[in-house]
Amino acid sequence: MGEVYRARDTRLDRIVALKILPHKLADSAEARQRFEREARAVSSLNHPHICALYDVGQQDNIDFLVMEYLEGETLAARIERGALPLDELIRFAVQIADALDRAHRQGVVHRDLKPGNIMLTKSGTKLLDFGLAKAAGLSPMTNLSSSPTESRPLTADGTLIGTFQYMAPEQLESRPADTRTDIFAFGLVIYEMAAGQRAFDGTTQASLIAAILKDEPRPLDQLAPMTPPALERLVRTCLAKDPAERWRSAHDLKIQLKWIAERATEVLALTSAARRTHTREKIAWGVALLLLVAVLWLGMSGVRSSPQPAVPMRSSLMPPPGSAFLPYQFAISPDGRRLAFVGVGADGRETLWVRALSSSSAQQINGAEEANYPFWAPDSRRIGFFANGKLKIVDSAGGGIHIVCEARNGRGGTWNRSGTIVFAPNFVGPLYRVQDSGGAPVPVTRIRHQESPQAHRWPYFLPDGVHFLYFQDWSSPNDAEGDGIYVASLDSPEPKLISSELTGTAAFASGNLLYVRDRFLIAQPFDSDRLETRGPPVPIGEQEVEKDLAFSKSGFSVSDNGVLVFQSAADSPTRFVWFDAAGKELGQLSEIGYRDPRISPDGRFLAVSADDYRNGKRSIRIYDLKRGVSTRIATSGEFPAWSRDGKQVTYVDVAGNTYSMEQIPFDGSGSAQTLLKGGKMIPNDWTPDGHLVFMSFGKGAAEISIYSASDKRASIQGPGAEAQFSPDGKWLATQGMQGEVIVQPFPGPGGIIQISNAGGAQPRWSRDGRQIFYIAPDRKLMAAAFDPQYKSASAPRALFQTRIVSPSFVLFQYDVGPDGRFLINSFSSNSSAPLTLRIGWTTQHKP
Repeated sequence: MGEVYRARDTRLDRIVALKILPHKLADSAEARQRFEREARAVSSLNHPHICALYDVGQQDNIDFLVMEYLEGETLAARIERGALPLDELIRFAVQIADALDRAHRQGVVHRDLKPGNIMLTKSGTKLLDFGLAKAAGLSPMTNLSSSPTESRPLTADGTLIGTFQYMAPEQLESRPADTRTDIFAFGLVIYEMAAGQRAFDGTTQASLIAAILKDEPRPLDQLAPMTPPALERLVRTCLAKDPAERWRSAHDLKIQLKWIAERATEVLALTSAARRTHTREKIAWGVALLLLVAVLWLGMSGVRSSPQPAVPMRSSLMPPPGSAFLPYQFAISPDGRRLAFVGVGADGRETLWVRALSSSSAQQINGAEEANYPFWAPDSRRIGFFANGKLKIVDSAGGGIHIVCEARNGRGGTWNRSGTIVFAPNFVGPLYRVQDSGGAPVPVTRIRHQESPQAHRWPYFLPDGVHFLYFQDWSSPNDAEGDGIYVASLDSPEPKLISSELTGTAAFASGNLLYVRDRFLIAQPFDSDRLETRGPPVPIGEQEVEKDLAFSKSGFSVSDNGVLVFQSAADSPTRFVWFDAAGKELGQLSEIGYRDPRISPDGRFLAVSADDYRNGKRSIRIYDLKRGVSTRIATSGEFPAWSRDGKQVTYVDVAGNTYSMEQIPFDGSGSAQTLLKGGKMIPNDWTPDGHLVFMSFGKGAAEISIYSASDKRASIQGPGAEAQFSPDGKWLATQGMQGEVIVQPFPGPGGIIQISNAGGAQPRWSRDGRQIFYIAPDRKLMAAAFDPQYKSASAPRALFQTRIVSPSFVLFQYDVGPDGRFLINSFSSNSSAPLTLRIGWTTQHKP
């Protein structure tokens, strides 16, 4: 948009580029003001890949810019000689993306990004003319972009073709341009570097505009066969017609480009990792190299068709530095080459990661924060997951995130080759089916009893892509079909029971049904045509496997060709840890496998659900905090709650489809007494006068119910979850159905007082009843002062960042002692608990 001269700065004795405002714009006051204002904005972009702006001013009524003088050639001139090599392309693209990221963070949008505005120098790329496309107060179709700096081969005299070649659809339609406009142009630049030709072309302005607005460019792999699929997808996402479907930021683009570059050097990463000094890591990566060979062999030959058995191998997979594996939240790809998993960082955030088994490092998926329960598409490329109440899809090799449909509390999904996803949108209710392209989901299983809390979870397609396994849980006494593993079909709502003795996740691989029983991973021959087992179950190895009994999710995943990943109970990443109110760690319990902590009223004892009784269920243990010893008081049960006098412990047990609320002396001096029987129930807390608040489950929702010890009856209080009474029993804190912590008077009447303001769960009272604690979505432990006299609460404040297993609905994972200390089931600050990888187990478990 200006005339540029080579000049000498006589003060600093250096060569500069001097750019002046053209004479035709010199009389425009607005143009001159914006010329200076935008120039000052560009001057703040101090970046090695942005052409530096040294000065701006006016002399003899001529506005000028003093800029860095660059020696080299434009990217446009380089492309005239043909497409760029991949390594050079990616190196330049990363530099351009980094420069764009800096500009966008400073609020500067280029709006005229094209090869002619990118200079190639000895030090790398340099971006020119930042911000100047917005400098003139002209209409969008005749703005300053249509009069670019005179530099061959940009815009031919008298035409606008050169400018339109790199305009985004919103620019052509006179809509506002933002950072996503630059991302569209960036995609065009990469396309041209890879293909050696422009993505869109036309013989006239009208035909060119029509092509940009409606057509898709020719696939890169047709023009440049060696183009990596990940780069193809990156460009395709940049060139989405709708700005909302493009990459969110230039920073995301830079990360993806670096990932593409790193994938070409994965073997070198293994070699580097093997040179680490830590002995265990040396051994692990040595085994990983062998596993890589085995994985590649499996991928080429296939377990089923190979006449030679695979050599059994075992290795450990470590989490990324500073992160921990979230229990039960990982999935091996169908081809056995990559692992998707959810990692928890030091900031408490959950993020989706992907790691190639041939690599020593994992790649974080941008935009997949708060992800849960990932599962793969049959192409071993795309990943489904649940986040923010939605079922989403992301391409693991690069690309935007696609929302498929609503899924409030997703509990597992599976994907067939026809693009059908079967998933559990909630922790209760039936399974649904939906196409991966989106649409309205429809039920594919059914809950026969209308008011049943029954839950269908963890579906898994069998090889035909029509039948699928799933686990049925929380069945009530009124349900004709009880808990167990079932197989259903896309063609029929009638399920077939596989086993009522099995609980939790079931999968199929290499002719075997895989599941966890008594905490051991089991393989049992299974006829996928007749849909029945046909041989005895055999344990796979001797390690106990983690299992979430709250939602019956087992900690293993298996590929189509038998690559197995599981989470050993011995490698459990969580412990009960003591903290003070400032977040200082004060110590921890050495025992593992404890859940649902409840400290006795006097602070002497701890009641827990323990995983030490091998019948597929938990037991109730009392841990003496002073002596460090524990005693089992109930051989089957979970979710303990103390009576206010500290003499009794209430818990829930299940037999068949019937749940029973039991109460037992804490010292084991008597037998358990049944308080209540029915469907799924979870005791929470007692009042001093004998009212028990517990969670019950109606159709599709959790409810707060109250049991009265005096009349031995229960009634529903209302929707909610995770409740606790104040010490005097006059107030009840719960997580409301809007996801916020609330307080209400008990037994009422009275209004609701909202405690949290940005989501919260697991409310607890201080022992003096003057504070309410809860867990925020980012895992921070929050506190709010409560004044019962004035029925008010203060604004919540953060006490400290926890590493609690989950901030959402998984019931109480912490408790508050009488002395104000917090006992939290949490990841340790340096958690590095691994996952276990096994290959070749099928040689010992032939169906």
